[in-house]
Amino acid sequence: MAALPAYLLDIQREIEAHGRAYGLDFWETSFEILDYRRMQEVAAFSGFPVRYPHWRFGMEFEHLNKSHIYGLSKIYEMVINNNPAYAYLLEGNSLVDQKMVIAHVLGHVDFFKNNYYFSKTNRKMIDGMANHATRVRRHIERLGLDKVESFIDSCLCLENLIDPMSPFIVRQAPERPDDHKAAEVTQELPRLRAKEYMETFINPPEYVQEQRRKMEKERDKPRKNPREPQRDVLLFLLQNAPLEGWERDILEIIRDEAYYFAPQRQTKVINEGWAAYWHSKIMTEKALKASEIIDYADHNAGVLASAPGQFNPYKVGVSLLRHIEERWDKGRFGKEWNECEDSEARRTWDKRLGLGRQKIFEVRKHYNDVTFLDEFFTEDFCRENQFFSFAHNERSGNYEIDSREFRKVKQKILFQLTNFGEPFILVEDANHENRGELLLVHRHEGTDLNEDHAHATLNAIERIWRRPVTLRTVLDGKAKMLRYDGKDHTDKPA
Repeated sequence: MAALPAYLLDIQREIEAHGRAYGLDFWETSFEILDYRRMQEVAAFSGFPVRYPHWRFGMEFEHLNKSHIYGLSKIYEMVINNNPAYAYLLEGNSLVDQKMVIAHVLGHVDFFKNNYYFSKTNRKMIDGMANHATRVRRHIERLGLDKVESFIDSCLCLENLIDPMSPFIVRQAPERPDDHKAAEVTQELPRLRAKEYMETFINPPEYVQEQRRKMEKERDKPRKNPREPQRDVLLFLLQNAPLEGWERDILEIIRDEAYYFAPQRQTKVINEGWAAYWHSKIMTEKALKASEIIDYADHNAGVLASAPGQFNPYKVGVSLLRHIEERWDKGRFGKEWNECEDSEARRTWDKRLGLGRQKIFEVRKHYNDVTFLDEFFTEDFCRENQFFSFAHNERSGNYEIDSREFRKVKQKILFQLTNFGEPFILVEDANHENRGELLLVHRHEGTDLNEDHAHATLNAIERIWRRPVTLRTVLDGKAKMLRYDGKDHTDKPA
């Protein structure tokens, strides 16, 4: 790794000054220059120079390396959510590219620092990743690579089975030891309402005794675990699976890293849009020389290009932020605007409020992709940017335009972004059918599970739970119970 030469350090300081003048608030950012091969290596480790050893990182490196060699993709920059932030520039990029990347990175760092969904992440994750790598290597030295790597494989199959909102929401209060006793004390015997002189006739002693026996029987029943369906499957396994100490340590590492990366998956569109907005603003208004304009326009067009049928988060994010800025500058919001049905009045509407910049900073602070698109992806924006949805035509065998209707297009985009487009899987019962088996439930929302993925997930969970695992789901419109007992996969009607 090479530190920035003096001329790039000067450019960095200049661009940082421009960013702060616009109101950006970012951490100190350290840039390093990497050659393309080292850039692929670091990218394979998700931007961290040190990760625990595992074959998936090698496969990712081979994929990135071949994509670069054959001209299919090129990594211009990487940036890590850390305080101070670390970012990498590709050796051999033109000066215009380096300027654009530095401005883009500063937009990301501002977003990391100020967006609500990043507020619970580990701001010293560089150290955290190095610590994780050390812990895994110790287990490998003691137990052997094959054994540890095999268990990591199982954990990685489940790394998406977390609850991304749990750092911000208390799903259920922790149960205290004396809660159950307090409930017994306060619970009253059920009685039929009666006047005092009729009490012994309406509620005879044998009836009261029967109610007492029912209460005691209900009290002595084993309590369900979990009390309510639990979305954080990894946490449930950590707390309840019969894991050895080293297995628990590795599962904790996988879960910790999954929660660190979750906000980046939750904010891909708005985060990339924010960075693209600011690199465009800084470059076109402040940092570009006249001789660099054509090169910048060409390279920026490549970043924001969007082929028909593709969803480019850079393009969608920056376009929607500019749309919001224009709306709030012109006063195109509120009751009066929403109730206006005159198309000509809406087209020329401009109250010159100048609130656009303030609004997009507010959006940057409080929104993730789902809330961002749900609130601001309007019918006007959809029409102006010519969005449409497409689906597979069984008769022709091709993907074709399915609808240009605003509501259908928006619903499809939101559906793809909700829970990262992945199924909702929850733990329902750790003692299914009173046999110590684990019951999971798929919260079906219109799209069936991929059966191969479901079987791989059941394999991984059974490896950790060490007892058969069942998943209740819907396939082809029919309720199904998919079960894996450690040897065979079976399914039956639910």
